Amino acid sequence: MFRFGIEGDRQFVILSAGNLATTQAVIDRLSKDIANNTEVNLNTVADIHEAADYIGELSIEQQTKMGSSPTFESSFIVGGQVLGSPPQLSLVYPQGNHISASELTPFLQIGESKYGKPILDRIIDSKTPLNTVALCSLVSMDSTMRSNLTVGPPIDIQVYRANALMPGEYYHFEADSEYLKNINQIWCQRMIESFATLPPLDASLAMKS
Repeated sequence: MFRFGIEGDRQFVILSAGNLATTQAVIDRLSKDIANNTEVNLNTVADIHEAADYIGELSIEQQTKMGSSPTFESSFIVGGQVLGSPPQLSLVYPQGNHISASELTPFLQIGESKYGKPILDRIIDSKTPLNTVALCSLVSMDSTMRSNLTVGPPIDIQVYRANALMPGEYYHFEADSEYLKNINQIWCQRMIESFATLPPLDASLAMKS
């Protein structure tokens, strides 16, 4: 997770997955372009869509330098808000193009997403309260870590509230976090308890050969 912004004017949160060298080069270039006040940088783009296009171009540029192999591909999620435009969330593909979250697609994922996606699909829609979304993301990560040993802490959460144009609440959880352990224990227990409330299989419903 990487954060950029000017308080009162714009805020960006960028997530990355994929080749580390490409990711580091893109983030380094974003910082340098701001420092050098280039014509296009995160301080000059009009909205998140322009930011996503810009990040996509930088990603393609870095991949080309390294040989344009799938080995060097990276994906990015950029979210936030620029003064005068609504809060937005976009996913930048390795090919440089991007899609945006919408009423029908209220969340976006990159990296190892399949294990944590079911909980997001069941809980999150465009009207879900922000605090619930934050908790749901933690449970989603917990499910992913349980099923894939290559995924693990630290976990970062950035909460941005619409029209605040301020960084907002930031959380960082290490592997020894008591809060993470508590979330894991409660979620596992509730899942086990939920199975006890499911109706049992009825022999009358069995298929007859």
